[in-house]
Amino acid sequence: MSRLYLKVYATIIAMLVVFIGLAALLWQLAYERNRTPINYDVISELTGALLPGADAPLVEQQRTLDELHRKLRFDLALHRPDGVPIVSAGRAAQPFDPATARTGWRRGRGGPAFTLQLADGRWLVARVARERTHPAIWLAVFLGVVAIAVAVGAYPVVRGLTGRLERLREGVDRLGGGDLAARVPVEGRDEVAALARSVNASAARIEELVAAHRLLLANCSHELRAPLARIAMVAGSMRDDADPALRAGLRQDVAELNRLIDGILLSSRLDAVRTAERPENLDLLALAAEEAAPFEADVTGTPVSVTGERLLLRRLVRNLLENAQRYGGPGPIEVAVTSDGARARLSVSDRGPGVPESERERIFEPFHRLAGSHEDGRGSGLGLALVRQIARRHGGDVRCERSASLGGSVFLVDLPAG
Repeated sequence: MSRLYLKVYATIIAMLVVFIGLAALLWQLAYERNRTPINYDVISELTGALLPGADAPLVEQQRTLDELHRKLRFDLALHRPDGVPIVSAGRAAQPFDPATARTGWRRGRGGPAFTLQLADGRWLVARVARERTHPAIWLAVFLGVVAIAVAVGAYPVVRGLTGRLERLREGVDRLGGGDLAARVPVEGRDEVAALARSVNASAARIEELVAAHRLLLANCSHELRAPLARIAMVAGSMRDDADPALRAGLRQDVAELNRLIDGILLSSRLDAVRTAERPENLDLLALAAEEAAPFEADVTGTPVSVTGERLLLRRLVRNLLENAQRYGGPGPIEVAVTSDGARARLSVSDRGPGVPESERERIFEPFHRLAGSHEDGRGSGLGLALVRQIARRHGGDVRCERSASLGGSVFLVDLPAG
């Protein structure tokens, strides 16, 4: 039982059941303790004094028994000492065996009956005219009705409380999923409502901080373009006798910084806007082939339609190809597009040393680079992070595995087929 409202509700029901059982048990013990002991000899003498003697006419015995039946509302039967019926009043007398009879209450086919042997040896059998329900049963029925009423009344209260907690959890899950504009409903004026207000206040503060961070990042990236443009102009206007290596290095650094700024801005935009802005149906195989042409990569597969933003999906494929070209070693890059009907899969394989298994998830973190890639200045550590952001924006994901055929790495992108 994993739902909170079921646990609370089951606890209430269990407590009611225990209460009913204890109440019935205590009532039965008190009833048994307060019962007055019966002196059957006294009852036998008194009853014998009320009834005619054994030698009285049958008419007189019948009249007396009818009168007692009318007053007491019991079915009465008078038997001889050997069990033969003498007279009866009410329902017909049941078979009676004096050999097994004893004074006191007993249960039979006709219901509870009281058997009493008179002083002259005759037997008087009194049966309840109609079966009466034991008081303990009435008590149990009453307590059962109370339990049902409490259960019916407690359910909406318990469900309402836990329902509010569930809606609070759903709102927190949306916040944890990155939807910083999500807020939880504030219902009531109790502790749960106070918790909801605290969550909303925290979410608003986090949204403000993240927005300020994104704005600062965007402004810094924008402001960096001006000095980069001036550096590019200086590099372009250098005299012909300047060191060619210096000129090429400056141009390469400027291009690398421009790509880094573009990547930062794109990552910020993907975080801020999580839905496709201009979706269209695209042929993933054709798009991959166009992007792979400058890299002279081998492209195979079948045409698969996907729905998404053309520029973002192009960026996804291009980043994977650049990563394979940068770290994949010698040999051609292999690109394959397949489909199983509901999902489209893009794979980019290289012949490099591969990615250690412990790093295959971390390489998709922003600015994370493998050991050894810092010294040669290759890459900024943002390309694969953008690949995962773009894939998840389109309802898919990406993972890195070891290529069984080429020995290097293979990046597998899974997207919903359009």
